Amino acid sequence: MNIPIGLTITRIVAVPFLILFLISSSRVDALFGAAIFTLAAFTDWLDGVLARRRNEVTTLGTLLDPIADKLLVAAALVSLLTIDKIAAWIVVVIIGRELAVTGLRTVAASVGIIVPASRLAKWKTVSQYVAVTMLIVEKGFESPEFHVAATGVLWLAVGLTVISAVDYFYRFFRKADYRAIVPDEERWS
Repeated sequence: MNIPIGLTITRIVAVPFLILFLISSSRVDALFGAAIFTLAAFTDWLDGVLARRRNEVTTLGTLLDPIADKLLVAAALVSLLTIDKIAAWIVVVIIGRELAVTGLRTVAASVGIIVPASRLAKWKTVSQYVAVTMLIVEKGFESPEFHVAATGVLWLAVGLTVISAVDYFYRFFRKADYRAIVPDEERWS
């Protein structure tokens, strides 16, 4: 196992601790939750940098990294939903987008089309990390101004989430031959 994979696994291992701190009623625990989430999000960036610089990009790392990212964000969102810090529809939109794009990329790979992560998708990820961190911190310290800022960043994250999903589907269908993907009998049903 190399260092980038170790960082990815650390992100996965951090998830149960994140959940414990987020669902706690203590404001201090919210700050620990924010620290765990921030450090875990940082490992997302760091493992990619290290893997590329050290030429340690592996199939296992390529598989585990997006799973760890999605697990981290989904666990934080569901925990925030549990404590009424986020609306259920926002959680559904964000997690639904992740499932839809993962499914699309799987279908694309099965027909020999690679749909790489775009700069827009990277902005989406960063905006989600910032929004979730702000919502966690808001649990620990109530401030109307901070709430407005956190809500603004959350709306930005939701917007980028939807736009980046549309972008993935657009880029896929632009590259794909629709007839090769959907058989005639399924095309019109």
